[in-house]
Amino acid sequence: MADPQFLTTPQGRRIAYHQTPGTGPGVVFLGGFKSDMEGTKALHLEDWAHSTGRAFLRFDYSGHGQSSEAFEDGCIGEWAADAMAAIAALTEGPQILVGSSMGGWISLLVCREMAERVAGLVTIAAAPDFTEDSMWAGFDDAQRAALARDGRVELPSEYDDGPYVITRKLIEDGRNQLVLRDSLNLPFPVRFLQGTADADVDMSVALRLLEHAQGPDMRLTLVDGADHRFSDSDCLGLIVQSIDEVTARIGGA
Repeated sequence: MADPQFLTTPQGRRIAYHQTPGTGPGVVFLGGFKSDMEGTKALHLEDWAHSTGRAFLRFDYSGHGQSSEAFEDGCIGEWAADAMAAIAALTEGPQILVGSSMGGWISLLVCREMAERVAGLVTIAAAPDFTEDSMWAGFDDAQRAALARDGRVELPSEYDDGPYVITRKLIEDGRNQLVLRDSLNLPFPVRFLQGTADADVDMSVALRLLEHAQGPDMRLTLVDGADHRFSDSDCLGLIVQSIDEVTARIGGA
C-alpha cells in the first residue's frame, strides 16, 4: 500500500491523507472517533473512486492513524479544523462529504462553516453532539468528579485493545461545537443512513437530526439489523448508491 502524503494545517498539525484524482464533484470521507482512514468504508469508497474516475480524499484527523499529535490531546473543534484545512487545501470546488459516526458531526460543522465548499452530504450513523448527549449525559457522579479532578476518565471500548480516555478538554470543547441546539441549514442534497441494530448511536439520534436540520432535499434511510460499523456488502452498496443519488440531485435541490 502506498505511503500517505502529508498536509501541515494552519495550526501546525501534520495530517496524513490519500488522494485519488478524478472528476467532480469530489468525495471526501470523514471517519469516526478513534478511527482512521484505513477502515473498510474508506477503502471501499477509494476502490469505487478508482473504478469510476471520481475524485476522492480520505485523511486522518490529528491524533488518529498516521497523523501527528496524541489522540488524548485532541477535541472535536481541532478535528473539524483539520477536516476544513484538508478540504480547503486539497480539493477544488464543492465536495460531497461522507461522514461516519463522529465524522457525521464533523461534516455538519464543515457544512456550517464552509457551506460554499459542500455540494452534498451523506452521513453514516451520524453522532452529532455525542460528547454532551451521550458521554456527559451518561457519566455518573464518580465519573464527573474524576473528570473535574483528573481531567480525564476512562471508558471501556469494544473496538480497541484499551479503554477510551475521555478528557475534560473533549467535553468542554464539544459544548462549543454543538449542532443540534441552533439552526442547521443544509441547502443541498442530504442522505442520512442509520442501522437499527446500532449499539453506539441510537436511531433516535438520526430522527432528531432529520427533524432538526433544514433543507430542501433530506432523506433518512434505516437499515434493519445493521450495526454501527455499517460495513457489510449491502451497507457499502447503500453508501455508494447514496453518493450517486446525491450526485444526480445536485443542482436540483
